[in-house]
Amino acid sequence: MLALLPSAGPARTFGLPASSEYKGEIRRDPEGRLSVVESGRTLAGTAGASRPATLKVGPGERVRTIGEAAEIARDGDVVEILPGDYRGQPAVWTQNELTIRGGGERPVLFADGRNVEGKALWIVRGGAIHIENLEFRGARVPDGNGAGIRFERGRLSIHRCAFVDNEMGLLTGNSPELSLEISDSEFSDAPRHDGALHHLLYVGAIDRFVLTGSRFSNGYRGHLVKSRARENHVRYNLLADGPEGRASYELEFPNGGLAHVVGNVIAQSAATDNPILVAYGAEGRRWPDNALYFAHDTLIDARRQGGTLLKLWADEFPDGMEVWILNNLIVGAGESGLHPPPRGRFEGNRSAPESALIEFAGLPVRLKPDDPLRGSVRVPGAARGEALWPDAEFTLPAGQRPIRPGRALAPGAFQ
Repeated sequence: MLALLPSAGPARTFGLPASSEYKGEIRRDPEGRLSVVESGRTLAGTAGASRPATLKVGPGERVRTIGEAAEIARDGDVVEILPGDYRGQPAVWTQNELTIRGGGERPVLFADGRNVEGKALWIVRGGAIHIENLEFRGARVPDGNGAGIRFERGRLSIHRCAFVDNEMGLLTGNSPELSLEISDSEFSDAPRHDGALHHLLYVGAIDRFVLTGSRFSNGYRGHLVKSRARENHVRYNLLADGPEGRASYELEFPNGGLAHVVGNVIAQSAATDNPILVAYGAEGRRWPDNALYFAHDTLIDARRQGGTLLKLWADEFPDGMEVWILNNLIVGAGESGLHPPPRGRFEGNRSAPESALIEFAGLPVRLKPDDPLRGSVRVPGAARGEALWPDAEFTLPAGQRPIRPGRALAPGAFQ
């Protein structure tokens, strides 16, 4: 028989423990392992306990600001910034194998007077980082070098982005460990105040620089593109200052280096402060290997005052420089606008009046179908294993399309 014992005192009550802070969700990956997906993160990988995640950023998301995303993102993640205007949200990115992209209609990032470290709207200081479909506007800092992006460490690729009204569109450090690749992007509207020179793109003394399918316009006193890189590949771009532009050089390699410049349209405005379109070696030798391969470019000088299309500072290179100038189309200035280099090749350069050309982006660049200059130049071959004939063409508003030119080549960027 079971006896009930009398109560020894008042009844005791037991409450539930306090709710724990929400840390995320527990998920099981395809291999059966458990992992925690943090707040604002969704799985995007295929294996591993610390798999990549997608962080969505926007006013209605758990991650509301870009700065917060930069703090919580991990190596291998994808940061997706939703469409809209993002004002005064500077960030420093230090991750590796990180993708930062705009989702849908391109988000616009306004500096609105804010910056990080007195340098830029964004600083990239990581491993391999890819940035896509974002617009950077209005970067200003006290020393006048405010960049949309300041690139200081690692490997950076930029695709389908825009840099507008920044003191420097994109500015890199001077480390030979850096590598930069830009494709299908737009750089425009340098600030119209005196002081520091505002380059739309300024590449420091880095290892490798690749620029393709991109458009540059409306500079002011600074250059459209300036690169001190050891190795440069500039192909299928539109470097045209435009009627209101006042850029200095359209393209400059002040310290020489290895440069392939193929299939570009390079145009100087009538209001430019500098009569030179392309400059190579003005500040002397930095790298042991110095060669310029300049082929199938279309060069336009709107000044009509006998400007210099390509200026070489050969006397700054006592060990010499190799220069090939092949199959370029000169609009309006005559073949005298290009001159044979001290050492190298010079052939196939032709001139044409504006009346003989079809306009593209408001510029006379494309030969008419029955023009006798079509088929007038030889296949230029290759240099250092890289073809010197164009296998793509620039497209508007920014981009490139592949082409298959025959052996009957036309001079210039468009076949």
